[in-house]
Amino acid sequence: MSEQQQRPPRRPTAPDGFVVVDKPAGWTSHDVVGRVRRLAGTRKVGHAGTLDPMATGVLVVGIGRATRLLTYVVGADKAYDATIRLGVGTTTDDAEGEVVASPGFTGTADDDALRAALRDLTGDILQVPTTVSAIKVDGKRAYALARAGEQVELQARPVTVSAFDVLAARPADADGVPVLDLDVSVTVSSGTYVRALARDLGAALGSAGHLTALRRTRVGGHTLVQARTLEAMEAQADADGVLATIPLAQAAAADLPVRDLTADEARDLGFGRWVAPTGRPGTVAAVGPEGQLVALLEDTRRQGQPLAKPVLVVAPAQ
Repeated sequence: MSEQQQRPPRRPTAPDGFVVVDKPAGWTSHDVVGRVRRLAGTRKVGHAGTLDPMATGVLVVGIGRATRLLTYVVGADKAYDATIRLGVGTTTDDAEGEVVASPGFTGTADDDALRAALRDLTGDILQVPTTVSAIKVDGKRAYALARAGEQVELQARPVTVSAFDVLAARPADADGVPVLDLDVSVTVSSGTYVRALARDLGAALGSAGHLTALRRTRVGGHTLVQARTLEAMEAQADADGVLATIPLAQAAAADLPVRDLTADEARDLGFGRWVAPTGRPGTVAAVGPEGQLVALLEDTRRQGQPLAKPVLVVAPAQ
């Protein structure tokens, strides 16, 4: 049998839109994109915001023209449920790294020192990213340099931690070392490393810390309520004949304010023409009379006149 005969038939191409995947543990975000490409019958697939292999939860994936919307999702705030182990530090600030410090921790969730440390790590802070991040140093990824044994020094960056709440605490023993496992809920700006929060919380308490579990529960307006496992997506695509997606207009509305267009405005934007201002700051999703996403708009001025400029035309005029 030839290689071509062995390949499964290509699936029908899914409609342009988002799918919200509940990423399984052990998979990279790239692995998920590869699976969605096969399910969606197209290579035009991308994701908004990497999740580490250890992590699970919300991964927003764009298909077809929706990949052009992903840049507006990447910068959205994110929410996580996590477990932090106080008393042990690792090379990667999570459970996948090698232990590098085991000072132990005998405090409790009611300690004033812990409460103060949580307060200090909430709000607008400066955070040094974890060494095994994807940040580039002299053109190379920090994680690649670290795994090659090179010393990596990253600069602190401003991030926002909107919420950092302890949900539960459990004293435990880790190979003879007393530790405290904290189940926490955090809401952070784009670019914040929850692993680094675990590291810094341990350091602030005169000990060490790392993540033992991480689950992303929200990216912007996309939540676990919408998320499907890859198995559920495959079963749905098999049953219906094509992978179901969140339509472009609905996908954009989850993260952006919406401007309803007249038929004339929709036609003008389809040709790339400017229209009347939205009156709102930032990027706005422009939706036509039939519910279709036409363009993304931003208010500006031209020759002293306020207008809305199409920064992305999704449905060009035919």
